[in-house]
Amino acid sequence: MANPGILSAYQQSSAQGASPIGLVLSLYDTIIRDFRRADAALTKCDVETRVFELNHALVVIAHLQSVLDFERGADAAKRFNSFYEVTRGMVLSVNIDANRETLQKLIEMYSSMRQAWHQAESKTAK
Repeated sequence: MANPGILSAYQQSSAQGASPIGLVLSLYDTIIRDFRRADAALTKCDVETRVFELNHALVVIAHLQSVLDFERGADAAKRFNSFYEVTRGMVLSVNIDANRETLQKLIEMYSSMRQAWHQAESKTAK
């Protein structure tokens, strides 16, 4: 397993040179990684790790939600806010019920959104 301090330092130095969309991609990667770790913990019946990972994902989602610009973003910000509200509810549900189907749906949803952000970044880089 990698040293958490080294990994954190690498992520911070990478983020400093990232574009705004690159930062969003990094946060989506974190959420997806949290969900996958929670899924592995669910398989092992490791409640403590599952809850820890899902709670971390909730913190990251809350951060994404907190930086939405409703003045400049208008409809897009409202849609992202709704997406984050719905998925936060789903995460809380998995925390309570340990429902693998819901967790897999969350992984799919955030992976799909991440892909859309990646495509947006590719278009702005041209």
